[in-house]
Amino acid sequence: MFPFVRIAKDLWLASRQPRLENFDDLHVSQHICWPHDLDFWMELNNGRALSLYDIGRTALAQRVGLIDAIRRERWGLTMAGSCTRFRRRIHGFERFEMRSRMVCWDDKFTYIEQSMWKRNGECASHVMYRAAVTDKDGLVRPDRVLKALGKEGSTSPAMPEWVKTWTDAEDKRPWPPM
Repeated sequence: MFPFVRIAKDLWLASRQPRLENFDDLHVSQHICWPHDLDFWMELNNGRALSLYDIGRTALAQRVGLIDAIRRERWGLTMAGSCTRFRRRIHGFERFEMRSRMVCWDDKFTYIEQSMWKRNGECASHVMYRAAVTDKDGLVRPDRVLKALGKEGSTSPAMPEWVKTWTDAEDKRPWPPM
């Protein structure tokens, strides 16, 4: 089940934090791996990790003002792709930090980077998302979203080379799958 109580708590906390003025500002949140987050091997389940990343992205959206714009414009949010790397285990009752930030955008998508960090300073996992805002007609271009945020004319930070390589590979991926 989706962690609705957790997302409500994190949105409440994010609404009380200072607004993030720059798109690449970092949102940091603290979490605990609860027993219902565990898999058979008693570590954070990979699917639950992605659900927890949802919470971090939503709180980030709250702090940049995107949630208000989405409600006002009657838009939605969707994920158009992700690339995840798991490197360290997070065990039951272990505390960890999540870092979320927008990296850049292109003519269709916004690229959001997130990571989970153990208390000892090790990165446990890292994910890059290709996200989109939608309306009844499909994708809402990032320049239109920026206008709704009062940031019209903003230019995207340069797309990191590894993100560009990933998006190029995604463009070559057959769709629909065989």
